[in-house]
Amino acid sequence: MNIPIKPVRLHQICLWGGTILAVTLQSLATPALSSPKSEMTILEDNPKVVIDEMWQIVNNEFVDKEFNRVEWKEKRQELLSRDYANHKQAYKAIQKTLKWLGDPYTRFLTPDNFATLTSQTSGELSGVGVRLTFDKRTSQLYVVESVRSSPAARAGIKRGDRIIRINGKPTALMTLEQARDAVQGELGTDVSLQLSRENKGVFQVTLTRSQIEIASVSYNLKQEAQLRVGYIRLDEFSSHAAEQMKNAIKDLGNKEVSGYILDLRGNPGGLLLASIDIARLWLKKGEIVMTVDRRGGDRHFSANGTSLTDLPLVVLVDEGSASASEILAGALKENGRATVVGTTTYGKGTVQSVHSLSDGSGLAVTIARYYPPSGKDINQKGINPDIYLDLSMEQHIQLRNDPSLMGTHADPQYKGAINVLRKNAPPISLPKIPKPVSLRWENLYEVVKDKNSSERK
Repeated sequence: MNIPIKPVRLHQICLWGGTILAVTLQSLATPALSSPKSEMTILEDNPKVVIDEMWQIVNNEFVDKEFNRVEWKEKRQELLSRDYANHKQAYKAIQKTLKWLGDPYTRFLTPDNFATLTSQTSGELSGVGVRLTFDKRTSQLYVVESVRSSPAARAGIKRGDRIIRINGKPTALMTLEQARDAVQGELGTDVSLQLSRENKGVFQVTLTRSQIEIASVSYNLKQEAQLRVGYIRLDEFSSHAAEQMKNAIKDLGNKEVSGYILDLRGNPGGLLLASIDIARLWLKKGEIVMTVDRRGGDRHFSANGTSLTDLPLVVLVDEGSASASEILAGALKENGRATVVGTTTYGKGTVQSVHSLSDGSGLAVTIARYYPPSGKDINQKGINPDIYLDLSMEQHIQLRNDPSLMGTHADPQYKGAINVLRKNAPPISLPKIPKPVSLRWENLYEVVKDKNSSERK
């Protein structure tokens, strides 16, 4: 059976390590329905179309031109010779076929998973900006987080708030997916939430759905004895990450920091170009990364003179630092720009392109391998830190259960980074801030009287 193929759109060049996870609320555009169906609509409803789209993309782009010794053309004929009752059956066939390639990063994405990945890489989501969870013991719906600058955050919704009703319907009768669907909707439309908060009771808010930029970068200034430390945490390499990183470096630089700590622990990766742009913010010169595709063509990416600071830098990594994180850490380490502290990174040395398919699903395909400036293959090996500093099981559990402790003195790897900065960063002597004077009401009059007497003199 020869099926005409609708061109698929290249979505992004991504580097992700491990499983991509996100619990976000987002709205997806729903295609208009028409009756009767056109021939093109009928064709697109055929599950074999998605199967052949997958085959064509892998055939044209997969990094291993031998397809892991799989007879790839025969696989196409085999797949298209079967009958599929629905798209779910086709999805299972695609997933099974991709396993033959022996590459865990070439994978099929259901429409829901593809939409989640899209919001992650774009650094944006549509909705009201709340992350939700269900307490399985009580079947009650709670807010995990209000995304910064979102409608939910502006309305004062906080972590721990219980959602009782959504648009008048009780959440006690909903699953988490049903609650998510009830909050989702088109941009500019409203959703009504009834919530309950300890010490406040029941209250009502109406939120307008909007496009929300997700913060990939968080930062603050830390005073460590004579050191003023700019601590920056990067959660993922979204399309807004480089811009957010630039703002963080500049803002902390204006506060006269002695040096920086860049925390990449647990960062699974993201966009290739975002990792390159962020490396250029720290590097004055030197190569950042080289990629090699199936034809042996290589591309080199280097610093371009746009660095913002040459102050001492420490990078924190762990086994959860993957892909784009490893590109950044490797470039900074091998160019002598930063000291890397922590444990060996994840070890993912491949690049994926992500495509949207005609039914709203997606396909991630490994299209190249990448190498740090040294040319070493880090795939399944990772990047070794300059200073190896692991956590005990108890410390792992403590930081996992309370992420707010990361970047504090309860975090041994952060303390190790501070020790490195103490050796490399010049202390900054700033005038001490005088303690505020506490005035009692009975002597306030005497102060005013003395001031007035001085003025008369």
